[in-house]
Amino acid sequence: RMKRNPIETVLGGVVLLIAAMFILFAYSTADLKVVSGYEVNADFLKVGGLVRGSDVRISGINVGTVTREALNPESFQARVTMSIGADITLPVDTEASIVGDGLLGSKYVNLVPGQSQEMLKTGDTLQKTRDYQSLEDLVGEIIFLATNSDGSK
Repeated sequence: RMKRNPIETVLGGVVLLIAAMFILFAYSTADLKVVSGYEVNADFLKVGGLVRGSDVRISGINVGTVTREALNPESFQARVTMSIGADITLPVDTEASIVGDGLLGSKYVNLVPGQSQEMLKTGDTLQKTRDYQSLEDLVGEIIFLATNSDGSK
């Protein structure tokens, strides 16, 4: 028969308690609630890691949540459906772009409200969108510009 050392048992309990505290902390700080309001769509050529539950922001302030991503069968673009807070009214010429929160941060939809007097309604699709620019895309553009600069004689 093996005898258990009481110190090992106590340490095991402490480790489990700390793990449980971490899980509770992660669960309580994760903002899993969807902003309730009205739904609008936006079509993008690529979404670059945007997921359901991602933020929708205006000037860095969270105003909505990405609720669905699907392929638009007509244009074969990625259709992103967002729930926007009921207290936020957006002009129809609002521009949506997918941006990253820093180099390794999560992706979110950034909205830049337009100037139109006409407002978006539930189910409307934003006409102005800018696709996600990955780091690889930007580096590729810089290399292309550098190698194609007018250096020929």
